[in-house]
Amino acid sequence: MRILGIETSCDETSVAVVLDGIHVQSNVISSSRATFEKLAGVIPEQAARMQIECITPVLQEALIEAKITMSDIDAIAVTRGPGLLGSLLVGTVTARAIASIHKKPLIGVHHTLGHLSSTWLEGGHEITSYGRPGGASLPLFPLLTLSASGGHTDLWHRASHTRGRLLGRTRDDAAGEAFDKGASMLGLPYPGGPSIQKAAEGGDVKAYDFPLPLHAEDTLDFSFSGLKTSLKYLLRDISRASSTRGPQVEDLRLTIDMAASFQHAICRHLVDRVERAITRHPDVKEIHLVGGVSANIHLRNVMGDLCRKKGVTVRVPKNLSYCTDNAAMIAAAGFFLHQELGDDVFNTFQTEASIPLEAVIKE
Repeated sequence: MRILGIETSCDETSVAVVLDGIHVQSNVISSSRATFEKLAGVIPEQAARMQIECITPVLQEALIEAKITMSDIDAIAVTRGPGLLGSLLVGTVTARAIASIHKKPLIGVHHTLGHLSSTWLEGGHEITSYGRPGGASLPLFPLLTLSASGGHTDLWHRASHTRGRLLGRTRDDAAGEAFDKGASMLGLPYPGGPSIQKAAEGGDVKAYDFPLPLHAEDTLDFSFSGLKTSLKYLLRDISRASSTRGPQVEDLRLTIDMAASFQHAICRHLVDRVERAITRHPDVKEIHLVGGVSANIHLRNVMGDLCRKKGVTVRVPKNLSYCTDNAAMIAAAGFFLHQELGDDVFNTFQTEASIPLEAVIKE
């Protein structure tokens, strides 16, 4: 089944062609990130206007790269939410028009389910591998998926693509949002995840002691607002000390060490939740890291260390482009929805800025 995927939930405009939910034949992404870096955030109206301008060229490029025409497409999958409503409408209106003109069935896909499906694209990448005779293979259920980005941080126990249970979610900031706010306080550019990762290179993760959120509570929820506040007070105290003693040579390492320690604190919190979940759910065969934060090298390293001790496979998206918003993951999710639910996925849907994933993945 060859699916054309369309993703326009935020500042990316992406169209992809994916065969059987796994084989990526094209995945074209046009991002307006550079435009919004100077503004330290996305302006919704401007993002939508830019998507209107580039959706047709991106669609044409995706078909050319896949060396096919619309007649070769079996279905169209498009992000129906959550996201910026104006941006979402660019994608869903385009998808409805194409589906009507070419007489193709249409599948509305939850954006986060796309991220959860990204580890199937090209088989994903195994950081650790256990119980895999004959080499790497496709993921095995049941599994745990940590989905972390600028908009959400969720931990799922999944029995299939459409069956599972939400174990924990953030109570305040998302992990990616914590990186963005931390970067802003450290004087680093937007987006915060890549800039903090770069600034942290060679830094001491133990230079500053940040708290482990919710460590005393019997929960698998996340909370990042306390880490942000701790960084704020740390910077205040360092600023006062620096003004008292004057500039020192050691000050040159402050940003590096603070970035390293703050990044480690975020990753330690994420890994701590996964470790607790593994203990509660010994049936899981794999741990999946998805979403924009899954591209973080330090998170991959510390999660890999944990799962080597536990003897559990850790899988991340095959390419970094599959970690951030992209249409290949939407096409994959559309395929798996059809595989498990049949033609019911072709039912009409609404474009919505906010949709709980529990409406798609059910116990």
